[in-house]
Amino acid sequence: MELSGLGALILLALDIWAVYNVVLSSASTGRKVLWVLLILILPLIGFLIWIFAGPRRAGGAV
Repeated sequence: MELSGLGALILLALDIWAVYNVVLSSASTGRKVLWVLLILILPLIGFLIWIFAGPRRAGGAV
């Protein structure tokens, strides 16, 4: 599956937001690294998995 143009730009912004939230989460360093790698290697699938199963911020707000 290949995205181009506006769709790719939106996916890039969502992936950056996801990585930012993973870094701010209360998960262990190892889990953070695994989540970031998943999001970067598989941008669309990694993002969708993170939405449903990923770590959340320490304060509980997303």
